[in-house]
Amino acid sequence: MSLIPSVFGRRSNVFDPFSLDLWDPFKDWPFNSALTVPGRSDLSNETSQFAATRIDWKETPEGHVFKADLPGLKKEEVKVEVEEGNILQISGERNREKEEKNDTWHRMERSSGKFLRRFRLPENAKTDQIKASMENGVLTVTVPKEEVKKPAVKAIDISG
Repeated sequence: MSLIPSVFGRRSNVFDPFSLDLWDPFKDWPFNSALTVPGRSDLSNETSQFAATRIDWKETPEGHVFKADLPGLKKEEVKVEVEEGNILQISGERNREKEEKNDTWHRMERSSGKFLRRFRLPENAKTDQIKASMENGVLTVTVPKEEVKKPAVKAIDISG
């Protein structure tokens, strides 16, 4: 339950630094929003969708597993890349449906536009062995981990 829902909207926890809901203080003002750019009707909504791509990251004994819900996207519309050796980048774009002259839209709530998420991988990640798969709109990226080498223990005899 949010402490101040009227100010922070759908944010699940006001004190959660990882909450990705963006708050636009000028959203309901009669003039253009601070996030609106001439030529673009609603950049604040696009920015919110950009940041709202939810990705789960779990660590298993074998590696790190990332899962992203990307309904309606094909694997050709999604990119999985590694930058600077240890930054996993997941990006893509969902295009808006083309409007026909005979169509009358009553609501358009499905998000469209570009999304991009980056994750700094730990040092033990094997970035050269990353695998990605997409099934039923769910992208799964698996990053194997290097085995932690246990230090060799040598018993020393005590004289005396």
